[in-house]
Amino acid sequence: MAVIALLSYDVAMCSLSYGLAMFPDISPLPYFGKVEQVKLLDRFSTNNKSLTGTLYLTATHLLFIDSHQKETWILHHHIASVEKLALTTSGCPLVIQCKNFRIVHFIVPRERDCHDIYNSLLQLSKQAKYEDLYAFSYNPKQNDSERLQGWQLVDLAKEYERMGVPNAHWQLSDANREYKVCDTYPRELYVPRAASKPVIVGSSKFRSKGRFPALSYYHQDTEAAICRCSQPLSGFSARCLEDEHLLQAISKANPVNHSMYVVDTRPKHRMQNWWATQKDFGRIIVRISSKIWNDEKIRESDEKQRLNAMANRAAGKGYENEDNYSNIRFQFVGIENIHVMRSSLQKLLEVNGTKGLSVNDFYSGLESSGWLRHIKAVMDAAIFLAKAVVGESASVLVHCSDGWDRTSQVCSLGSLLLDPYYRTVSGFMVLIEKDWISFGHKFSERCGHLDGDPKEVSPVFTQFLECVWHLSEQFPQAFEFNEAFLLQIHEHIHSCQFGNFLGNCQKEREELKLKEKTYSLWPFLLEDQKKYLNPLYSSKSQSFTVLEPNTVSFNFKFWRNMYHQFDRTLHPRQSVFDIIMNMNEQNKQLEKDIKDLESKIKQCKNKQTDGILTKELLHSICPESPALKTSLCLKEQTLLPVNDALRTIEGSNPADNRYSEYAEEFSKPEPAVVSLEYGVARMTC
Repeated sequence: MAVIALLSYDVAMCSLSYGLAMFPDISPLPYFGKVEQVKLLDRFSTNNKSLTGTLYLTATHLLFIDSHQKETWILHHHIASVEKLALTTSGCPLVIQCKNFRIVHFIVPRERDCHDIYNSLLQLSKQAKYEDLYAFSYNPKQNDSERLQGWQLVDLAKEYERMGVPNAHWQLSDANREYKVCDTYPRELYVPRAASKPVIVGSSKFRSKGRFPALSYYHQDTEAAICRCSQPLSGFSARCLEDEHLLQAISKANPVNHSMYVVDTRPKHRMQNWWATQKDFGRIIVRISSKIWNDEKIRESDEKQRLNAMANRAAGKGYENEDNYSNIRFQFVGIENIHVMRSSLQKLLEVNGTKGLSVNDFYSGLESSGWLRHIKAVMDAAIFLAKAVVGESASVLVHCSDGWDRTSQVCSLGSLLLDPYYRTVSGFMVLIEKDWISFGHKFSERCGHLDGDPKEVSPVFTQFLECVWHLSEQFPQAFEFNEAFLLQIHEHIHSCQFGNFLGNCQKEREELKLKEKTYSLWPFLLEDQKKYLNPLYSSKSQSFTVLEPNTVSFNFKFWRNMYHQFDRTLHPRQSVFDIIMNMNEQNKQLEKDIKDLESKIKQCKNKQTDGILTKELLHSICPESPALKTSLCLKEQTLLPVNDALRTIEGSNPADNRYSEYAEEFSKPEPAVVSLEYGVARMTC
């Protein structure tokens, strides 16, 4: 029978110091809810296959242990929604959808137990304040010194030095040292040397959220720069001389090409609508003036309301006026806003979760969701940046509305195309810290870390990771890391286990004292770096210095391991990368064995005198054999693990694999004969 003992939420939070990786067995795990005889359904099984086990509710995780003692852990912070369905004859269904795209379907025997777990999960998965998140109680048993070293792994000052900044044209500005100019930007920002502090302050007042143009990436070979900012608050026929001077300083900071691009990542039709609004605004003014001069009776308050609404819309949808900026070319790249992306992902997940779809229906649903079309739009924008920087040696200024969503996507992906360093494990960490965390992508709002406005949640960073995955599929030798690395990062932007992605900007993270109270994700990934390495990576290949991806439609595909990574029964298959990694490890071991044997043979020849070997030498060749076994003993010891390894990979017995000829060669009788005479081994050929 089911047994449940639910404690209060406050009691649950008292035991938050216990974490996922700390409990190899459930016996010592403090739980405050337990339900037995729970069924876990396989959502893609054709015969409603299920596993029966016990469901445990802890302060940080939901844990299911089936009858085979297999454990399924679900972190509370990963839970996006919980749905309790109508009671059936077999029990009460409980469906949990997670932010990492896991979907679990439980059947709880008693409705009361299901209701209690449902209410508990609703509370535990939505925290009201940062201090209640898992990261503030997670304890990997590191001291303060180790914690600090983990946070110091990524040094953005060193990263800009690697780029070649500061230099004759770019300098480090202290204008935002106290977050007085822009509270969502980092303290340290790089700007053109020609840009004075009054120019920076003036430009920030003209830009949305004060996010003035600042350096994101500097390309040393072409001396072109990628800068980022937010949209101008241009209103109706407005202009800002300081902003114009700052953009001119950016263009002149490139001695090779004084002409620069301003890339607006928003769709052009929205800007056309904005310009139509501006014209309507002007017509209203003219019409009002005409009516006033004709002494027509109009309701002044109504007209003011209409004018204010029109002005507000205009002020929030600004873009640069080409007439006010010299040596600038404008480019719209057409990436939709966070609301469109959220809706697109929801449609994609509905298609993925539908059971029994035909191939035509699946691809039709995938197309209707528009998800891959949005991925292509982000990729195209990044490609435009790379071509402008390398092909034309032109600097680029990128912005969207507020400069923390689409701008982060395009700047980081463009830098990835240009710089091979960002395609390494450590370089990719630096890229995320620089263009996403430091420049104020609102991770907590976009990932729904706290119980806030659901309209602010959007898969912006997920799209970036998917773009990187598509690039790794086109250029498998260009990336040091593999798909598992991307999936693990995606896992932890939602887990709230580490402090890197908490908060919405650097100022907020400093106020939360994350470096003192939480741990960084990066050292934990580096500890397991071996399993995140791409065996096909070629760091010496010059052909991958700048990536030039092809974005024709057939190069985009559904990322199965992202959206179905937890559906193990769906198309089970071996990972090609895992097989190659195993083969590489076996090759290394074989090469080591060969070197050891060659070393021993060399010792044998050096110490051989008149064809006589001492007893001590034979012991060094085969130390475990006091009876002076023949050299065949040594060969058997070497061959056995090779055959085992080959059987694991090839899935067949040793006689069937392609290395059998080597085994036969080693198994031939030896030409040498070893005999013992008066305690001395004598070898005769």
